[in-house]
Amino acid sequence: MRFFTRFLRALAAALLVPILLFEEWGWEPLAALARRLARLPLWARLENRLRELPPWGALLAFLLPVLLLLPVKVLALFLFGRGHAASGVTVLVAAKLIGTAFVARIFQLVEPALMRIPLFAHWYPRWKGWKNHVLALVRESRPWRVVRALNRRLARGWRRLREG
Repeated sequence: MRFFTRFLRALAAALLVPILLFEEWGWEPLAALARRLARLPLWARLENRLRELPPWGALLAFLLPVLLLLPVKVLALFLFGRGHAASGVTVLVAAKLIGTAFVARIFQLVEPALMRIPLFAHWYPRWKGWKNHVLALVRESRPWRVVRALNRRLARGWRRLREG
């Protein structure tokens, strides 16, 4: 049984790592992009209402973008099924970027209310701890370090090319 549990954990980590890496990379910048919408008066009022939601309303608001994007993801599957792989990938990437931007921003606004839900308050720190542990293992891995070093070299070369 112990082997099976370890296997399931390793499998879950392997499947979730790409998602976690994308979320880690995109969460803050995309939330900041969505935050810019608060310059619009209507959007600013909507954000204020989100901050004032009771805990279960906050949970619904947090899950709403996920539910709204399901038909878009079904559309992407339809496009894949019809042989339009490039269109399907484009739809999926756009949905992921837009969805992450709005989910991240909404989470920033409703996190205090969500933390008043006992089940959420109990499991969210555990989730965050596990996620941080997995990401730390990935960052310590040789492939990650090699890619980071290559990325830094490319960035330096790009800066020199633009400046020179």
